[in-house]
Amino acid sequence: MTSNTAGTLAEALSAGPVVLDGGMSNQLESAGHDLSDELWSARLLAERPEAIVEAHLAYFEAGADVAITSSYQATFEGFAKRGISHRRAAELLGLSVELAREAARRAASEGVTRPLWVAASVGPYGAMLADGSEYRGRYGLSVGELERFHRPRLEVLAAAAPDVLALETVPDADEARALLRGVGGLGVPAWLSYSVAGDRTRAGQPLEEAFALAADADEVIAVGVNCCAPEDVDAAVATAARVTGKPVVVYPNSGEVWDAEARAWAGRSTFTTEQVAGWRRGGARLIGGCCRVGPGAIAGIRETLASA
Repeated sequence: MTSNTAGTLAEALSAGPVVLDGGMSNQLESAGHDLSDELWSARLLAERPEAIVEAHLAYFEAGADVAITSSYQATFEGFAKRGISHRRAAELLGLSVELAREAARRAASEGVTRPLWVAASVGPYGAMLADGSEYRGRYGLSVGELERFHRPRLEVLAAAAPDVLALETVPDADEARALLRGVGGLGVPAWLSYSVAGDRTRAGQPLEEAFALAADADEVIAVGVNCCAPEDVDAAVATAARVTGKPVVVYPNSGEVWDAEARAWAGRSTFTTEQVAGWRRGGARLIGGCCRVGPGAIAGIRETLASA
């Protein structure tokens, strides 16, 4: 945590709601950066790290308490495709945490006095493939194979000392099993967040079964959903709270739909800050936005939670 206020994120969740940031990619694109690349925002870790600091800072200034790092699509395998060595890839993964810390330091220097935390993003296996399969799951890999894919990255990110590991946009309960195994013994808490469609994971498993995997995982401080339609959040919050008894994390998309073939968003935004109060009443404690949700919406979330 980058603040002179003591306490962990888990302790903060027991005291009240915590505001997450919004989408990293849309904030970078709004600043003029081209992300039409298989590495997506992870490419800027090597090429424009200052841009990532500025994106995190914009969300802290808007009212976010937690910055999610730009490591979602950063993997050893993905970097290797671009000729980046294993050693350099590890440096870039660690840098993603440091850039978020730097943004928190700048926010503090500008007068932000509330606690600020850093969540190290751990995207799904499908994000590395960059073909939209993170919205489908069912990669044809065993739980053991997925654990062997995730564990080295988890170890590097944990060594960079984030406040929490964000196991996010998980489309498949099998991958959740692998990730939960992977965080064991790292000494860093985690949240587990599925990408869902209706009352099921993207791979089609009932959410009740998917959430139950984390119920007894001591490392997991929150369970929920992200990168989904806002309309799918209410039922997911109720299910996650009932099944796990843990704080619930929610950060949906704007409501627009990602076209993987066209690599573009389509449709209209359905995300409103008025929905936030209902999520809070249902048990959500970590609340923010994912793709296409910007600083303005995060400011609205903070205002809504403060008034509630």
